[in-house]
Amino acid sequence: MTKVHVTDVILRDAHQSLIATRMRTEDMLPICDKLDQVGYWSLEVWGGATFDACVRFLKEDPWQRLRQLKQALPNTRLQMLLRGQNLLGYRHYADDVVEAFVQKAADNGIDVFRVFDALNDLRNLETAMKAVKKAGKHAQGTICYTTSPVHTSELFVKQAQQLKAMGADSLAIKDMAGLLTPYAAYDLVRAIKDAVDLPLFIHSHATAGLAAQCQLKAIEAGAEHIDTALSAFAWGTSHPATESQVAALKGTQWDTGLDLALLAEITQYFREVRKKYHQFESEFTREDVSVQINQVPGGMMSNLANQLKEQNALNRIQEVFDEIPRVRQDLGYPPLVTPTSQIVGTQAVLNVLAGERYKTITNEVRRYLQGGYGQPPAEVDAKLRTQAIGNEPVIDERPADRLKPEMAALREAIGSLAESDEDVLTYAMFQDIGKQFLEERAAGTLQPEPLQPPAAAGRPHDEGVATEFKLDVHGETYEVAITGVGGKDSAKRSIFLTVDGVPEEVVLEPIGSFAGASESGRGKATSPGHITTAMPGNIVEVLVKEGDTVNAGQPVLVTEAMKMETEVQATIAGTVKAVYVEKGDRVTPGEILVDIEG
Repeated sequence: MTKVHVTDVILRDAHQSLIATRMRTEDMLPICDKLDQVGYWSLEVWGGATFDACVRFLKEDPWQRLRQLKQALPNTRLQMLLRGQNLLGYRHYADDVVEAFVQKAADNGIDVFRVFDALNDLRNLETAMKAVKKAGKHAQGTICYTTSPVHTSELFVKQAQQLKAMGADSLAIKDMAGLLTPYAAYDLVRAIKDAVDLPLFIHSHATAGLAAQCQLKAIEAGAEHIDTALSAFAWGTSHPATESQVAALKGTQWDTGLDLALLAEITQYFREVRKKYHQFESEFTREDVSVQINQVPGGMMSNLANQLKEQNALNRIQEVFDEIPRVRQDLGYPPLVTPTSQIVGTQAVLNVLAGERYKTITNEVRRYLQGGYGQPPAEVDAKLRTQAIGNEPVIDERPADRLKPEMAALREAIGSLAESDEDVLTYAMFQDIGKQFLEERAAGTLQPEPLQPPAAAGRPHDEGVATEFKLDVHGETYEVAITGVGGKDSAKRSIFLTVDGVPEEVVLEPIGSFAGASESGRGKATSPGHITTAMPGNIVEVLVKEGDTVNAGQPVLVTEAMKMETEVQATIAGTVKAVYVEKGDRVTPGEILVDIEG
C-alpha cells in the first residue's frame, strides 16, 4: 500500500484564503490537543500573510504564536510558507537577514519550510534552502504552477531537478490560483516523479472547483502528499476539504488512515469559530472557474474588489480582470503569487482607472523591469521597460548579491524597543508597522482591530431604526447592513456596516467639527498644479516641501495601495505653494495633496 499523507492548512492558508488571515491565536489553542491526535504529516501554521496580519491587525506577536502552537502540538510537525529571499515581506532581504530569520523560525518551532520564489527564479531560494539545512530542518523546494507559452512540463521538471541538487528533502507543486486541471496534474506529476526521486506535495486551491480532482489524479500519478483544509474553512478560494479527501481515499491503496469521526468533531469547533469573523467574509472567495481565464487568485480578487469599491468603480472590475493577463504578458508571464500578484494587479487597476495604459507605473513594476525581483520567465515588453527605467542597466545577477548585510543596522535602528532578535526580525519584515507594534507593546497599548457583533440579519430593530437598507448613489444601488456601533470616544463613534457584503467602518463626528470642509481638510483638485492621486492609499513619503522648485514629471510623493508603492509626479513645473499631507496620511483621489504654482 502507498499511504497518502495529509498536511492540513486550517491554521494558515485556509483562513488566509477565506477570512483575510484574521483567525486569532486564542481560537487556535483550545482545539490543538485534538489536532495533535489526528496523525497529520504536518500542520501549516505560519508564514504567508500570517506574520503581517498578526502585527498589523491582530496586535499579536507572531513569534509568541509560534511558540504557543509548538507547545500545544508536540506530536505534529509544524510547517511554514517562506517566500525565499522575500521571507514574509515584499522586498528582497540581505542574506544575513534570511539566515537569521530561518534559524529563529527553526528555534521557535518550525520543522518544515516550504520555500518558493514568485518568479521561480531558483537563485532566490539558495540562501533560504541552505539556512534550513543548516538548522537541521526539512527543506521543501517549491514550484509555483502557472500556465503560459513558456511554462511547460519540461521547464517544471528541470526546476525540480535543480531543487533536488540544492538539497531539497521534498518537492511541492504550489497551485496558488487553482489553474491545475486533473489531467495536466497527472502528466506533470508523472513527469516529475520519473525524473526526481523525492516525495511530492500537491497544494492546489479550489478556486476553479477542480482541486480535489487534481489531487486524486496526482495521487494516481505518484504524488504521496496532499494539502487540505478542514471543511469549516474549505472550498472556494481555499482548499479541498480534509474529510472529503480522506473519505475518497478510504479503503483504497492510498488510504490516509485518518479518523473521520475525529475530523468531524474538530471541524465543528471551527464552524463555530468562523462565525466570530463574519465581517471578513467576501463574495469574492467563492469558487469561480473564470480563474482559468484571468488567473486571478482569490486573495488578489478580494483585494481588487475592495480597491475598486473605494473608487466607486466596482462596476469596472471586469475591465481589470481583462487587463491583468495583458499586464502579465507585458511583464514576461510571472506566476501570480505574492508579491507578483500585487505587482500585476495594482498596475492593471491603474491602467483601467487612468484610461491610459502605463500612464502611471508603480515603483514595484519599475523594480521588476529592472530585474530587482529576479529573472522574469519570458522576455518583457521592451517599450514598457524603456518607459519605466529609461537607460538604466538591467540587473543580471541574483538581486540579493547587491544587498549589504542588514542585521547590525536594523538592530541599531530599532534600539531598545527590541527585546530579542525575534523583535529585530519583526521590525525587518515590516519596518513601519513593526516599529509601531513594538512601540505599542512597550507602552502597553496593543489593541486588536474590533470584531463586529453578529450580523444584523434576524436581530430586532432598535427604536424603529432600519438595520438593513438599499442606498442609491448616482444610479448605483448598494445593499447596506448596520452590524454594530462602537463606543463613544472623544466625541467620535464608530459604526460597523457592510456594503455589498464588504465590511466597512465609519467614524462619525459632531456636525460642527466639519465646518463645511472635507474630513481631511483638503480641497478638491481643480487646476493643473493641484497634485492628486489615482488610487486611494496611504502616504509613504513626502519628497518636497513648501518653496521647493519642481519640474514637470518630478516625483513629489510616494503612496502605497494594495501593499504596492507608486510615485505621484508633478504635473507642471513651478514652485511648491503648499503640501497638505504627511507620512501616514490616508488619501483619496480628487483631493489636493500638493499645490504647485506655475
